[in-house]
Amino acid sequence: MNKSIKIYIAILVFVLTLILISDRNEKKPIDWRPTFSVHDKIPYGLYILNKEIKPLLKNQKIEKIADVTPYEYLDSKYDADTLVENYKIEGTFLSISDLENIDEQSVKELFYFVSHGNNVFLSMRTFPEALMDSLKIDTKFEFHEPKNNLIWMANKNVSSKKYIFQQSVEDYFSKIDTANTTVLGYQSNEKKERHINFIKVPYKYGNFYLHTQPAAFTNFHLLKKDHFQYAEDVFSYIPKGDVFWYTKLQNDKSISHSPLRFIHSQPALKWAWYLSLLGILIFIIFNAKRKQRIVPILKPLPNLTVDFTKTIGNLYYQEGDHENLIDKKIIYFLEKIRNEYLIDTTKLDDVFIQKLHHKTGKNLADIRELVFLINEHRNSYHGSLEEDLIRINNAIEKILH
Repeated sequence: MNKSIKIYIAILVFVLTLILISDRNEKKPIDWRPTFSVHDKIPYGLYILNKEIKPLLKNQKIEKIADVTPYEYLDSKYDADTLVENYKIEGTFLSISDLENIDEQSVKELFYFVSHGNNVFLSMRTFPEALMDSLKIDTKFEFHEPKNNLIWMANKNVSSKKYIFQQSVEDYFSKIDTANTTVLGYQSNEKKERHINFIKVPYKYGNFYLHTQPAAFTNFHLLKKDHFQYAEDVFSYIPKGDVFWYTKLQNDKSISHSPLRFIHSQPALKWAWYLSLLGILIFIIFNAKRKQRIVPILKPLPNLTVDFTKTIGNLYYQEGDHENLIDKKIIYFLEKIRNEYLIDTTKLDDVFIQKLHHKTGKNLADIRELVFLINEHRNSYHGSLEEDLIRINNAIEKILH
């Protein structure tokens, strides 16, 4: 291994070690995201509720719906083959989330489920529009200091205790159908304004129980003093029977399917991962630049035929055999014309001159002069052989170069 590579690796390991050591004793920051997931142990998760829901709903069978929508689940439980169409299940549909997590088709199915004598319990800050329009209700939210906010039950026979509820957002029912709605709970802010946060709305043969403070069921509040008693008071309104707890969307939002989810969940490992990737990238860039392979220079293959011809020509020239040398140059020239341009060289006439001019693009006058010199030599109309050799050689060079 190259010495410089070893140095880079050592520096990278040293930096990563420093990061891990410095972050080892750092207190992990609290995750205040309202995930409302049954798997999350953070303040606004439902891990404690998931573990303690059986004591809160005593002697009631609890089934979790985690893989399908309410519509898909309830529709699969509907029996349309019997004489009297009805659901195969009876009980209460339960959902606890920060914001509405039920689609419009599922809302219609919930109304149908309630119309057959079942119940729906929803604890949300906001409810689906279709649900509020049908039940003639509306909600409102206000921001307040997270102190001196109180929540309590409307029926003192259930509980007369008021609980301090430290939430900065106060959601409540701003509009209800007073002729058809029972108020079950209240809340107040630091201004001592009382608002409704828990209602019961009958619908045909069943009931909707709607609650605007889902945070009351999170880890933060269930572990805070005696707040678990408030959760018990609210759940006491759920009729005895089976409970179908919808947890699908909360799970989907909180659980990452990434293979790096644990690394990203730990700040020290996350930054170590990012620095490792950065270090590898820098190493690749600089090392590739320094180690680039040298591209060899390939010399073109020499034209041995030309070299041979020049050698033979020099030999004839030194021997003084000018006529033989002229003949050889003419033969070489005509052979090259036949092979490269596919022109017949039997007759060196005007047709030959025009073809050679078109195919080579050489000056027409130079071609005419060369053809004239070749024909003149062949017909022995020449004077000094040495002068003829020079003239023919120059004329050939003009055409071939």
